Amino acid sequence: MQKKSISEIEEEYDLELDKIVKTIKKQKAKRVLLQFPDGMKPYSTAIVDELESRLKNVEFLIWLGSCFGACDTPNLPKEMKVDLVVQFGHTEFAKIS
Repeated sequence: MQKKSISEIEEEYDLELDKIVKTIKKQKAKRVLLQFPDGMKPYSTAIVDELESRLKNVEFLIWLGSCFGACDTPNLPKEMKVDLVVQFGHTEFAKIS
């Protein structure tokens, strides 16, 4: 499979990278765990490359376990200290009035 560029990925998904960068800066996060649904995992390294180009001195980790939705948060060992977990999804989160 040929690696897609970040612009090609963003044609398919609204990654909200500007919002993620802003949140990481606001939280002063230095170690960020990214969680992707299985269908987006092939794009995870391209997304990390883009985030690393925008944010220096931030370490990104990719959760390789399964993800079955927003309520499926990683069960991290205590030794694995992360400042922020960012979950990606296939569809936009809907607000219920």
